[in-house]
Amino acid sequence: MGVNLSSLVPKKEISFEELSNKKIAVDASQMLYQFLSSIRQPDGTPLSDSKGRTTSHLVGLSTRIPNLISRGLKLCFVFDGTPPEMKQEELALRTQRKQEARAKLAKAREEEDYEAVSRYTKQSISVYKEMTEEAKQLILSFGLPVIQAPSEAEAQAAFLAKNHDVDIVASSDYDALLYHAPLMVRNLTLASRRRLPSGMYISVTPELISLQETLTSLGITHDKLLLLSIMVGTDFNPKGIKGIGPKTALKLVKEATNPDAMFKSLNPDFDWKKIYTLFKNMPVEKNYRLSWNQPEPEKIKNILLEHDFNPERVDKLISSLETTSKQKSQSNLGNWF
Repeated sequence: MGVNLSSLVPKKEISFEELSNKKIAVDASQMLYQFLSSIRQPDGTPLSDSKGRTTSHLVGLSTRIPNLISRGLKLCFVFDGTPPEMKQEELALRTQRKQEARAKLAKAREEEDYEAVSRYTKQSISVYKEMTEEAKQLILSFGLPVIQAPSEAEAQAAFLAKNHDVDIVASSDYDALLYHAPLMVRNLTLASRRRLPSGMYISVTPELISLQETLTSLGITHDKLLLLSIMVGTDFNPKGIKGIGPKTALKLVKEATNPDAMFKSLNPDFDWKKIYTLFKNMPVEKNYRLSWNQPEPEKIKNILLEHDFNPERVDKLISSLETTSKQKSQSNLGNWF
C-alpha cells in the first residue's frame, strides 16, 4: 500500500543520464511484484518453464538489470525481512483481496472472460520464497550487492542512503521518506509508458524526490511529515483517520503544537504513538558490505537455462554485458562495477 503523499510531494523528472554513476538501493520486493504483474501470457497467467515454475520475475530482472547497468546505474537490491506485528492488518487486507480475486478468477475462466482473467490474475499475485531466492542468486550473478533487511526493505534502503553508502533509494511508494531517505526515485523503468487497469496508457519517466525539498515546500519538519502520514494511513494503520486526506492532514499538523492533543481530538482507532515509534526505530541491518563486481556469465547462463530461457537470448545478454564492461573500461570510469 504505502503512504499516499502523491498530491503533496514535489517531483522532478530526470533522465537516466542524470542517474549515471549513482548508487541506487532498489526495493527488490516491489520490483518483483511489478514483474509478476506486467510480464504475462495473453491469458493473464505468468510465464513459466517446462516444470511449471514461474519465470516472469527472472525475465524482468534479466532484461532490466543489463539495461540499467548499460546506462551507468550502480544498483543494490534490498529485500524485505519479517514484517512488524503492526503490519498484520494490512497483510490481512492484502490476503483477503487476493482470495477474492482468485475466486473471481476461477469464475472468469469458467465463463471464458479473458479480459477479466487477465485483471484478476494480476490482483492475485504472490511472491513466494523460492522466487525471492532465485532473484537473489540472479542479482548476485550480475555482480550486484544484495542486502537482506531484518524487516522493512525501505527502512534498510533509507539507512544505506543516510550513511552515504548509496545515493538514492528507488521505490514506487513514498515510505522511504518517512524513514529519512534524503533522495528517492520513482519509475526506475526503461518503459516510456505504463498501462493502467482501465486499459489507458500513461507516460512514465523517472522522478526524483528530495526529502529536504519536500519538507521545505510543505513548511513542516520530518516529525510532522510522519504525523501527517499516520493520519492519512500507513502500512501499520491502512485506513488512517476517516475523512482526513493529505491536504487536511497537512493543515492539522501545521496548526498543532501538541501531537497528543491533536490525535485525541480526532479519536483514532489506533495508537498513533506506537506507529510513530515503529517508524523511528524500525530494525535495520548495520553490519553490511556493499561490493560491485564483474558479472559472472556462467552463473547467469546456468540460472536462466535451468528455467528454459532461449539459449540465443541468453548468449545475447552475456554479450551485451561484456560490451558494457569494455565500454566502461575504455571511458576510464575505473572500478565501475
